[in-house]
Amino acid sequence: MSDHHYDIAIIGTGAGGGTLAYALAPSGKRILILERGGWLPREKENWDARAVFAQERYHTKEMWYDRDGRPFRPGTNYYVGGNTKVYGAVLLRMRERDFHEVRHHDGVSPAWPLRYQDFAPYYTRAERLYGVHGHRGTDPTEPPCDDPYPFPPVKHEPRMQEIFDGLRGQGLRPYPLPVGVRLDEENPHLSPCIKCETFDGFPCLVNAKYDAHTTCIIPALQHKNVTLLTHALAMRLETDPTGREVTAILVQRNGATEEYSADIVVVACGAVNSAALLLRSSGDRHPHGLANSSGQVGRHYMCHNNSAILAVSRVPNPSRFTKTIGLNDFYWGDDDFDYPMGHIQTLGKSLPAQLEADAPSIRIPGVRLTLEYVAAHSIDWWLTTEDLPDPANRVELTQEGAIMLSYTPNNTEPHRRLLARLRAAMEQVAGGMSHFIPQSVYLSKMIPLAGVAHQCGTCRFGTDPRTSVLDVNCRAHDLDNLYVVDSSFFPSSSSVNPSLTIIANALRVGDHLLDRLR
Repeated sequence: MSDHHYDIAIIGTGAGGGTLAYALAPSGKRILILERGGWLPREKENWDARAVFAQERYHTKEMWYDRDGRPFRPGTNYYVGGNTKVYGAVLLRMRERDFHEVRHHDGVSPAWPLRYQDFAPYYTRAERLYGVHGHRGTDPTEPPCDDPYPFPPVKHEPRMQEIFDGLRGQGLRPYPLPVGVRLDEENPHLSPCIKCETFDGFPCLVNAKYDAHTTCIIPALQHKNVTLLTHALAMRLETDPTGREVTAILVQRNGATEEYSADIVVVACGAVNSAALLLRSSGDRHPHGLANSSGQVGRHYMCHNNSAILAVSRVPNPSRFTKTIGLNDFYWGDDDFDYPMGHIQTLGKSLPAQLEADAPSIRIPGVRLTLEYVAAHSIDWWLTTEDLPDPANRVELTQEGAIMLSYTPNNTEPHRRLLARLRAAMEQVAGGMSHFIPQSVYLSKMIPLAGVAHQCGTCRFGTDPRTSVLDVNCRAHDLDNLYVVDSSFFPSSSSVNPSLTIIANALRVGDHLLDRLR
């Protein structure tokens, strides 16, 4: 057997590919993991806000294009562990109702071919694997689960506790965010996490974040049957003459083209790059792209309607680890609005260097606000509203083979209402929140096209090969040995962070592949 042939090849090391590698590693099967990037360097700049945000030190430098051909630099990261290296590690289950058809202000969110109950045991496994801290039963919309979180919730710092109590005093039901962090608050001298202000959006210099690199890839590599190749960019997949089996993975590495093969090939490059790889892999049997007889590869791209908002008060907020509060009271709507609105959570604490790029929007006529003042007095929030799958929102390739991302936002009215509800609630919280400078200073920003952290939906799974790319086990309908195991498989986006669902699904597909390989 060729040294370049494996039982399983996994392309990508993020929440999907990294978790799948971990699940399959003990099988003894010969496993190849391909990662286009290298190891994210451990360096002081990991915790340097100017380097991470203003200079985008860890983002790719490649350019993508919008539908009008205008280039932009995507906010994505090519390292072992993928985007989990810089994610906020908020690990939420989709709501039970999210798996069903849901009517929204702008249309219908389709039902998934599986239900919450199919994912529930894998959600529990995912929470244990990624060390989630939380408190079951406090989120008013959480799906049913009898298993407690593996670790207790992260404690609120004093100012964040005031915010939490102020929201609860209005009859709202805030709850502790479920966060994947290596934290021991009872024995801080033993805790890898020091609850610093450089967690959300930063690489963790002390490896205290449960990312796919530290949680899955490193343990997988302890098995001698697992091989990781870094700086190995999968350029295309080739098939046998029938078009039913992937027989070669062409990889650009060290300035040369290398060829690998596997009995089972798993694509886990992220929803945008997975679709792009399949589109690049067109051939005689797949003229419109690999696994694309339905014409659905790349279509139905979703990324959520996301906003970052800073509420600036006269009362200082000296908190460091602020990613501790969730609010779902308006997830399914409001008294005067019968459609889902979405999810609210606190962001990591803003630092002056993070705000430099937005400095013009912070200049308010008649008010002198320095970046230092804003950062020291802000309560930072992240709002997520479901965007609906639209076939016109899609990944394509330019004539030169570059990624072209077309996206028109939809379902934005619920997001506007959610933002208004948060503003109203923040006016009434404890600590002088009604005395902003001026009366209400809110700095809010919709996340632009380049913000692809919540990308999903480009290779949806389903039971009908005419309307979906993958079957319920995430195997391509058109091929016998090709799987896609990242957020591409989502038929809808829900209104919660996608990471835990990606991880749970990777564990689910891992069980299927272990059965297949026996």
